Amino acid sequence: MAFENILGNEKNKEILVRIAEEESSVHGYLWVGKDGIGKKLFAIQFAKMLLCESNSKKPCDKCKSCIEFNAESHPDFMMIEPDDGKTIKIEQIRYMQEKIAEKPITASKKVYIINNSELMTREAANSLLKTLEEPPSYAIIILITSNESKLLATIKSRLMKIYFKPLEEDQILSYLKANNLDVDITKNMLKQCEGSIGKAIKVLEEREKYAFIDDVIKSLSVDDITTIWRKSDVLYNAKDNIVPLLEYMGIVLYEKLREKNEIKYANGIKIIEKAKQRILANANYDMSIDDLLLELWEEFNS
Repeated sequence: MAFENILGNEKNKEILVRIAEEESSVHGYLWVGKDGIGKKLFAIQFAKMLLCESNSKKPCDKCKSCIEFNAESHPDFMMIEPDDGKTIKIEQIRYMQEKIAEKPITASKKVYIINNSELMTREAANSLLKTLEEPPSYAIIILITSNESKLLATIKSRLMKIYFKPLEEDQILSYLKANNLDVDITKNMLKQCEGSIGKAIKVLEEREKYAFIDDVIKSLSVDDITTIWRKSDVLYNAKDNIVPLLEYMGIVLYEKLREKNEIKYANGIKIIEKAKQRILANANYDMSIDDLLLELWEEFNS
């Protein structure tokens, strides 16, 4: 069955199955949603369905098209991604345009997926626009993005948007349990995942850092500030990845606020946000962490 191994977004599944089975696809799509919620998996499965030669349920996994797709050797399918992890270059789009001009070989359509499409250079985006304005009748192009604001308005206007929602916390937990990855994950850590399996895996990879944040907050009313500064190496050494830790600190305080309804937790959230803004504005990093911990300590000991 289509999409059976992909969690969430049930309404989108119904829409995409209907489009594939009724052969009513448009030539261009823009799939929008947070990183790590399965957009790329949806796009690959949809491409397989569009290319399937069956006249009934798609994909059939029996026709030549499905067999080639499963073998990752389908001549009418292409995935385009940042070749250096940072940008999609004009050369990649030009190569796609060369291939798109050729008629399909196995299927009656050709499907192209541009993942992380917001990372196209300006030159690449302008080049793609020419194809989107007059696509071949057999071509279907799917752009995937987690930040549609970075795409040209002229590109977005030529695409059918499909929005993908974050997964529910119980869906993420079910996935983690099914893959034996749910070791010691807390409710607050689940909230930090923001409905993204990709982010959940990253949180688990750095679980010790998040557990440290819990310990720091617990110690604010127990230890003196010198002790807290001395044992906060995790924060001082996280310069390149501090924002997720500060966001998690805010989640922990927010949950405490909901539980105890004490003003110190609300003020603590404001202090964290102020520290995050200072750091993003390139203020002295160590001094910003010093001030963050001191202001939190003073709030919890006033």
